[in-house]
Amino acid sequence: MTQTAVEQPVISPSPKGKGHHKGLYVLFFTEMWERFGYYLMIGIFFLYLIDPSSNGGKGFDTTKAADLVGSYIALVYLSPFIGGLLADRYLGYRRAVILGGILLAAGYFSLAFPGDMAMYGGLGLIIIGNGFFKPNIGTILGNIYNREDLRAKKDVAYNIFYMGVNIGAFICNFVAAYLRNHYGWGHAFAAAGIGMLIGLVIFATNQKVIAAGDVRKEPSPDEMSTGKILGSALLPAVIAAAIGYFISSPNLLGHTLFGTKSNDAFLFACVPIIIFYIRLFTTSKQQEDKRGLGALLAFFAVAIVFWVIYNQNSTGLTIWADQYTHRQISPAMEKASQPLGMLQTVTTEPHTVTQIDEHFRAIKDANGQTIEVQGADPYFQNLPKDKWPQDGKLKLISTEIFQSINPFFIVAFSLIVVGLFGWLAKRGKEPNTPVKIALGIFLAGTSSLLMVFAASMTNVYIDKTSMAWLFGTYAVFTVGEILVSPIGLSMVSKLSPPRVTALMMGGWYLVNAIAGKVAGLMATFWDSFTNKSTYFLILVISAAIAGVAMLMISKWIAKVVKDKTGSY
Repeated sequence: MTQTAVEQPVISPSPKGKGHHKGLYVLFFTEMWERFGYYLMIGIFFLYLIDPSSNGGKGFDTTKAADLVGSYIALVYLSPFIGGLLADRYLGYRRAVILGGILLAAGYFSLAFPGDMAMYGGLGLIIIGNGFFKPNIGTILGNIYNREDLRAKKDVAYNIFYMGVNIGAFICNFVAAYLRNHYGWGHAFAAAGIGMLIGLVIFATNQKVIAAGDVRKEPSPDEMSTGKILGSALLPAVIAAAIGYFISSPNLLGHTLFGTKSNDAFLFACVPIIIFYIRLFTTSKQQEDKRGLGALLAFFAVAIVFWVIYNQNSTGLTIWADQYTHRQISPAMEKASQPLGMLQTVTTEPHTVTQIDEHFRAIKDANGQTIEVQGADPYFQNLPKDKWPQDGKLKLISTEIFQSINPFFIVAFSLIVVGLFGWLAKRGKEPNTPVKIALGIFLAGTSSLLMVFAASMTNVYIDKTSMAWLFGTYAVFTVGEILVSPIGLSMVSKLSPPRVTALMMGGWYLVNAIAGKVAGLMATFWDSFTNKSTYFLILVISAAIAGVAMLMISKWIAKVVKDKTGSY
């Protein structure tokens, strides 16, 4: 398809050997504030949904809340496929980032208003906005560092950029906790919008500095047209989603296949897209391209398990932190934490909650509707009444603060892990990239194994577990994340044939989308797991299988990478 070339950019100066390009720092702070908004929202969204309506929340039960969070994560990761494609062929990267940022800010501000229309409309704006923003700001950075005099600094530049992501992810939860505890949920969501606006101002006022990254390649004659992509993948996906959504109607099956209609719709929609990617592989005529696509698709299939565990941060682990973790602190720490707004007050005063049985599962009436009753804050639902406070109030560490553990450990551990592999490389013992990925998956499984121990060693129906379990889980998982997450896009760029690189980038985001939905799907069955250790054991077993599979294909993938790039 014919593509309009963008104007020749003015390359901002960055003398060879004298530091990084100034655009790196513009993109660093833009991304830091965008991630501040994203992780603030995702950190409190599930909590907002399950919070009783009398507290300003939505009052959803766990199943409904997990279903919506899973759908949101899935669509947030799916939209970059379209946003990247439109930016690459029509909009240009800078315009796409600005458009995405405006939509993201509008979405966060919409969430600040009460009412279902404002919430669902805001989620739609965020999903579309992320599609334009997320893939294209990274593309700008990559284009800047493709310059010959900067290419050697590219890996370091991405590491610096990644630090911005985690700084934003770390500080946002303290802001969210302060605002929602002192002023309400709406103010916290508005803070995410303000963060995005700050990032937009930084980006928009430094256009000349980052112009070097807004360069699109001329289309290849054999490049797949936008119309063909839409007709072969997206249109069938929309049709399949409609079938999945309506298949549970009384005149058809009469019941859902995967717990909820949205689960059915999304998973049905994935089928034609997966078939589309498989056909890219099977119809490839050049052997070298076919080998690269085959290795990449195998990597995608294995990586899904890792990202399912990652997305427990927003689903299963959030439930665990909120309702099963002992979040009380000493009076001295309580006094020190008060100015930071880290503490929330929970009360035994009646709120509208879901009626539960002796195993804390939702009770349904004859029509299958959840029975709601007046009860205490969910924190007290699995705490015997003899342990309830006499004055009916407890001050606890806000649940979203636990979301900051992961980015803290990433900042703390990244240099250690990089240094370790540098030390091994000097001795000729550094594992190749696929083996690192396998190790990362095993570590992700080990982090879930800690949660198996946490659930097994404490009767969670009469007592809470120590916060140390969550700290340990996040610490182990973070090392695995450092081994897997930064490598994904690098693997795509190394293994994809040039004519379908953008499509395979979309495939990588599709992996994250499927994993996010699966994580939400698992959490919808949370109340069905009488023994909570079983929930996490499923993740452990899945990671073990995926890790072994990755080890089995590691030599093959490493050979394909070496044949294409000359290095592992």
